[in-house]
Amino acid sequence: MTTATPAHSRASYIDPAALMRIKNLQLRAKAVVEGFLSGLHRSPYHGFSVEFSEYRQYTPGDDPRYLDWRLYARSDRYYLKRFEEETNLRCYLLVDLSRSMGFGSTRTVPRPSGSGLRGHAGTGPLPNGRGTETVSYDKAEYAKTVAATIAYFLTLQRDAVGLITFDQTIRDYLPARYRSGHLHRLMMCLEHQLAGTETDLGLPLEQVARTARKRGVVVLLSDLLAPVEQLETKLGYLRSQGHEVIVIRVLDPAEVNFTFQDEAMFFDLESGRELYVDPQAMRANYQQRFSEHAQDLSRACSSLGIDVYDLTTDQPLELALFDLLNSRMRRGRQVTRRRRV
Repeated sequence: MTTATPAHSRASYIDPAALMRIKNLQLRAKAVVEGFLSGLHRSPYHGFSVEFSEYRQYTPGDDPRYLDWRLYARSDRYYLKRFEEETNLRCYLLVDLSRSMGFGSTRTVPRPSGSGLRGHAGTGPLPNGRGTETVSYDKAEYAKTVAATIAYFLTLQRDAVGLITFDQTIRDYLPARYRSGHLHRLMMCLEHQLAGTETDLGLPLEQVARTARKRGVVVLLSDLLAPVEQLETKLGYLRSQGHEVIVIRVLDPAEVNFTFQDEAMFFDLESGRELYVDPQAMRANYQQRFSEHAQDLSRACSSLGIDVYDLTTDQPLELALFDLLNSRMRRGRQVTRRRRV
């Protein structure tokens, strides 16, 4: 499983709880992207163009400004840098909006300074003039914001972005396009509320495989609480068509660490079943099965050459863009290496 490596101090990121106070999804995405771009010059990616894709061999008539002289010194051949705008990158965002994505734990955060508001009962004003408040958002809201952020970022790069939202059926489908008004339409689709019950991860992957005539980047956003075998088959089909696939597993910290302490009735969001659980007795078994599922997922994706990134809903959303950029850069180096051989 791939872990995100922050490029600069975590303190410079936008706190997700603070970000979720912004009701408009596109404004949220804009805030994340602007913060990401302003911090990029301090990151390990400095010196690489965000739009860079791959190399191609020089042919007479090409613009010599894009010749890579370092590569020429190593290979004694002329190569030009190709950019995403030239290669017309197409990205397909697949967002899981099933009921399991509706789980979210609450967080207590400081109120913004100058709000003039007191905290909730029992909190009161803090010495610095701020109170505290309870912020609650679920995995679906976090995944929507990640998808909106990636879409906004790629649109700035003049790339085509498509969207599929799904549960047990496909809810929304937008083909990958770059045109006026397309980003706004995509944001409106992401605003839709959870409607389904179960999760069918195969449907959106099959939809991309059927309709995407050009190779592109497929970004799957889900908690992936489904059998790995079916997912592996569908992902393998996409990879066989030449698509690059990036999997972002969105989880709540309570799911990862199983922080529940008191005995209680647990409600299954998808099946509707109720189950009485003693967390102290169940913790070891839950963590073992959770770890085994993560290992199976990592093994299946690794065998297909797919990057998997874990994001918990308390992590800064800028990390999703670093993950996307990191995956694209590593793929670009692999393509260059194969072509050089």
